[in-house]
Amino acid sequence: MATTTRRSAYGTMPDGQAIELVTLADGSGVEVDIITYGGILAAIRTPDRRGAKANVVLGLPDLEAYRSRNRFFGAITGRYANRISGAGFTIDGRTFRLAGNSAGGANAIHGGLVGFDKRVWTARMLTDGVALFYSSPDGEEGYPGKLDVTVTYTLNAGALRIDYDAVTDKPTVLNLTNHSYFNLAGEGSGDVLGHELLLLADRFTPTDANGIPTGELAPVDGTPFDFRQAAAIGARIREAHPQIVVGRGYDHNYVLRKSAPSALEMFARVREPVSGRTMEVSTTEPGVQFFSGNNLDGSLVGTGGRVYRQSAGFCLETQHFPDSPNKPDFPSTVLRPGERFASTTVFAFGVEA
Repeated sequence: MATTTRRSAYGTMPDGQAIELVTLADGSGVEVDIITYGGILAAIRTPDRRGAKANVVLGLPDLEAYRSRNRFFGAITGRYANRISGAGFTIDGRTFRLAGNSAGGANAIHGGLVGFDKRVWTARMLTDGVALFYSSPDGEEGYPGKLDVTVTYTLNAGALRIDYDAVTDKPTVLNLTNHSYFNLAGEGSGDVLGHELLLLADRFTPTDANGIPTGELAPVDGTPFDFRQAAAIGARIREAHPQIVVGRGYDHNYVLRKSAPSALEMFARVREPVSGRTMEVSTTEPGVQFFSGNNLDGSLVGTGGRVYRQSAGFCLETQHFPDSPNKPDFPSTVLRPGERFASTTVFAFGVEA
């Protein structure tokens, strides 16, 4: 069965801009809702082993909640996803200052005070999805260069594919991801500590107390960070490993196994044993931020009317490494005129009997 697409009104910004809701559905029973504010994945509905559908991403009930209380739920994150130390970087001998919106202003995170998660994107409907476009002007949030970005969501056979594409007219840095929190038992149903995670990474990047990588690529072997054999997310989350203590759980970048630097390869599989729902994740990116929802504190009411407490969802944010602009040994995030940024991530949903 072919994918169907539908667009409808979702709300209006204070300046009068209309926000749209785009719904994708395919023959597998998977349905996806995307809003043009922040390019947010507002819902992904998938069947369990009995055929009962549930929304498996955390979200907020309406546009005003996303505008005023968002924790990046489901959003396109950029220009630079994750953290940049010192809220600045240097390209070709020139230093650029960014908004310090992390660690008391010491660092930058997720694109700044008004990042891509808070911008209105222009939608173009496709036969099996939607392409979202945003043009970021030179100097926005301190980043150099006019940046034209297209993020395309397509749905086929239970797999949600996200393609990122960008060009610039000045040398800049770029790191794009989607910041969805998943709970395969259904959003608002409880914590995700019983979800079983397989993550094919031999190393991770330890951080300081503010989440900035130290520069080390540490082996996962013999640590709570080793998910090379599937294990429950909560099995070792209370261990006294220094990095677990620093992150208050998992909030770290993993160095993915790659057969080639830009190969689209599966790196993670998550299984929720009660519902039978599964999710396999593939990416062309070199890293992924695995986050166990440590900062969810009961202050937000989700899409289904339930409170989100600690570990109500987990993130697998495919990315280049945090603070790469200031870590020359990390894979480069510099984009220059005449080059094209291209990245793909696929979330494939299934069910076990």
